[in-house]
Amino acid sequence: MAAEKPRMRQLYEKDVTGALQEKFQFSSFMQIPRPTKVVINMGLGKAPTNPKLLENAVVELETITGQKAVKTKARKSISNFKLREGMDIGARVTLREDRMWEFLDRFINIALPRIRDFRGVSTRLSGRGDFTLGLKDQLIFPEIEYDKVDEHRGMNVTIVTTARNDEEGRELLRLLGMPFRR
Repeated sequence: MAAEKPRMRQLYEKDVTGALQEKFQFSSFMQIPRPTKVVINMGLGKAPTNPKLLENAVVELETITGQKAVKTKARKSISNFKLREGMDIGARVTLREDRMWEFLDRFINIALPRIRDFRGVSTRLSGRGDFTLGLKDQLIFPEIEYDKVDEHRGMNVTIVTTARNDEEGRELLRLLGMPFRR
């Protein structure tokens, strides 16, 4: 027996695709923009001097996403930052398919409203329909236990879509429930 589709994916298939097709007059179902992946990236400037910091960040990222995180390495040496090529300096996770839909649902409906003094997210996209949001704190995710946090860490959440331009990408995210500023 097949598992039930994630709630956000059901919303996309039932309501969002029809609304996008109607608004942009797409001739083919394949032209309708859809999210393809979500990349969560944590850059840790202090990681080369404190390896335990990186381990805690990886555990937190895995707790938030439910998927194993990959450590990212420095591409080149920078002497001012005491950084050598190949040193671990961060962690990232790429979510696709059902895990992506589940994360988007939790991110949009649970995590974003927990941001203090939240007034919506910026309407700026990448120019190709992709959306990146920088977060200052990992505590907005309910999976993180406040007592076990050693340090506040920020992260970037990038939602990659098949939209051809920002207008299509913005409308897709708005219909999925992304709280854009007015």
